[in-house]
Amino acid sequence: MTPPSPAHLVLRNARIHTVDPDLPSAEALAVRDGRIVWLGPDADAARWTGPRTEVIDAGGRRVLPGFVDAHNHVRLGSDAECVQLAGARSMAEVAARISAWRARHPGAGWIEAEGFDYSVLPGGRMPRASDLDELTGDTPAFVLSYDVHTMWLNSAALTALGVTRDAHTLPFGVPEKDPATGEPTGFVRDFAVRGLSRAGHRALRELGVPWASPDRQYGRLLRSLDDAVRFGITTVVEPQNSLDDLDLFARARKEGRLRSRLVAALFHPRGTTEAELDAFAEAARRIDDDRMRVGPLKLYIDDVVEPRTAALLEPYTGCGHHRGDTFYPPEEFAELLTRLDARGFQCFVHATGDRGIRTVLDAVARARAANGPRDARHQVVHVECCDPADVPRFAELGVVACMQPRHCAPEIAGPGQDWARNVGPERWHKAWPMRSLHRAGATLAFSSDWNVAEMDPMVGLYTAVTRRPLGGGEAWMPQETVDMETAVHAYTMGSAYANFLEDERGSLSVGKFADLVVLSRDVLTVEPEAVPGTVCELVMVGGEVVHRA
Repeated sequence: MTPPSPAHLVLRNARIHTVDPDLPSAEALAVRDGRIVWLGPDADAARWTGPRTEVIDAGGRRVLPGFVDAHNHVRLGSDAECVQLAGARSMAEVAARISAWRARHPGAGWIEAEGFDYSVLPGGRMPRASDLDELTGDTPAFVLSYDVHTMWLNSAALTALGVTRDAHTLPFGVPEKDPATGEPTGFVRDFAVRGLSRAGHRALRELGVPWASPDRQYGRLLRSLDDAVRFGITTVVEPQNSLDDLDLFARARKEGRLRSRLVAALFHPRGTTEAELDAFAEAARRIDDDRMRVGPLKLYIDDVVEPRTAALLEPYTGCGHHRGDTFYPPEEFAELLTRLDARGFQCFVHATGDRGIRTVLDAVARARAANGPRDARHQVVHVECCDPADVPRFAELGVVACMQPRHCAPEIAGPGQDWARNVGPERWHKAWPMRSLHRAGATLAFSSDWNVAEMDPMVGLYTAVTRRPLGGGEAWMPQETVDMETAVHAYTMGSAYANFLEDERGSLSVGKFADLVVLSRDVLTVEPEAVPGTVCELVMVGGEVVHRA
């Protein structure tokens, strides 16, 4: 037999889990021109090795396809210049962190913070300017919740941003009003829908909020991209961008900082015009290669459970008749999705509440009836509280369940937390039904939702298979766990399929890109408790080593 031409790179002495049912495992692989040309037993690797072949010995470690993070806000990211409130569990701790930051930044014109957890306030109430005033004085303060769906302002910031009793809807959000006085309380809802939009970001920038400046945005993006490579995320799906934001990615690519591949979805707020859709389509045609692609549209049908703004079928526990609102009347949303589907757009729709999820599925059904079935792969993003009657509809309608396992961890959403308290025990069986969706034939696409949760896929994998706290403890709703192979598939091939990338990514198969990770522990065989803390010893994108531990 004529020996093959030497490969550019050979990875050997490995335990390769390919996520390819035709060849589930291998011990070695060969790469030429960035693509896999062979997989097989270690004994045959020498046939692909020449004098110029780079040979990497994996040391018997587990090798997986590179992770495809289907929902990762790398552009939003985390801002090192903000007060970091993640993990603060009381107002006393919030106060201590703000005080320490102020001591380090005595001349700051703004106090900016991120990662605020709603649960630090007693009785489930939302924060007020008065809570923040005593911590911040006369310096304007701008605090983002951990899910970036709401904003908390002090009195000085209310003045600086023009939030008055007469301001009902602003470019960056909807201010809550005191029912007795009509004055703004300092709590602003709908920040994810408005504040992160093109108009909202521009408004904040023009009003002098440092967080919204291009330099701060670019810094957040670079830190997130570096983290993505370190965590073995070889394809990032950035789910919410405006046309203005695409230059940030182009700059990162030009400067050699975009080492992962990127899919950028474009935000479609309510009121998006046909001319803007034409511009979206043009951007998708112009930016479309194996390193960066633009195309899907991001929409919202509801908000989030913690501040009781997700749309539920039945009222929130202890809230009378309040069950949240959808951003569109169902009929209007069905008509919109039908129009977008007819134009060939793929839609990522944020939906957390059971009524929000049903509204999206109903809209997809309407679109299929009007336009005919097509391989649209529309996504319901989050799928937090899903009625059992809607579980089989995902597979029936070809809708992808884009889920973030970490969000269902007990210390985030379980008993004693706002999510579980607002939904009530009688509806906990609806919480993140990963196993039910998988068994019903739905495509699961796993992701981190960074910076709402940790970017590290190991955290997501651990939570998916245990539904326990990160530090150990009792599982919450363990009947909806999945096994590790299913979780790995959802973080690789499932997310690749969800984004029309399955022909080139998601598995280690001949002809596909050599995007892979070499892990410090074998996540397929170790106890689940050993999965967090597992690191990527080596990360490869297109046959190029982009990270070594």
